[in-house]
Amino acid sequence: MTRPGGSATDSTILETRGLTKEFRGFVAVKNVDLRVRRSSIHALIGPNGAGKTTCFNLLTHFLTPTAGRIMFNGRDITGSRPADIARLGLVRSFQISAVFPHLTVLENVRIALQRRRGASFDFWRSERVLDGLNGRARELLDAVGLTAFAATAAVELPYGRKRALEIATTLALEPEMMLLDEPTAGMAHEDVARISALIKKVAVNRTVLMVEHNLGVVQSLSDTITVLARGEVLAEGDYPTVSRNPDVIQAYMGSAHA
Repeated sequence: MTRPGGSATDSTILETRGLTKEFRGFVAVKNVDLRVRRSSIHALIGPNGAGKTTCFNLLTHFLTPTAGRIMFNGRDITGSRPADIARLGLVRSFQISAVFPHLTVLENVRIALQRRRGASFDFWRSERVLDGLNGRARELLDAVGLTAFAATAAVELPYGRKRALEIATTLALEPEMMLLDEPTAGMAHEDVARISALIKKVAVNRTVLMVEHNLGVVQSLSDTITVLARGEVLAEGDYPTVSRNPDVIQAYMGSAHA
């Protein structure tokens, strides 16, 4: 499956080589070679304990690899600080979510826009200066379907709408690539459909790598799927390919009966 704007010849935007993470003798991620094609939606899936979240934490350097390298746009970012990685355009959604629950939805997005400017949060600046960010903030709210909630305190949002706000605050940083960690986890069916449509919309002009347990979402959105099991790459390909793979079937069935 190739989305509009992407092709089979698109270059690699993110690559890992031999990515490994050990915790006191336990190998959580082992020799993972991952290549994410530019302008694609790439899903990272696997049974519980497969190492998916650890892999995400390594990519954004919230964890330090035991071994291996991470390349973004051809640049070695291994060992870089999370904030520096974000400035390069690789942003993990939900790590910078609506951290001010009692501020309005609009104010939360405006704060994310301030961060994009590279300055402090500018609480000391005049209301007139901060209001200059409202136009772009409202554009982002419109993009994620939150225009009607602009004046609502973030804490009062329904769960699915909070996830939409988190995506809006991530988009405020103008990422070239977004990492989404279980974007539909814990959602009702209606919210899953809404967030899935939103991911497809915001991915038109950027690359998305997501960890997701809902295989229906994975099937409908993903160009490429990498399956992890016990910290290693078990299979990779489009959904029909990996879903028929006997090793993948065994990994999921085994976890279901564990």
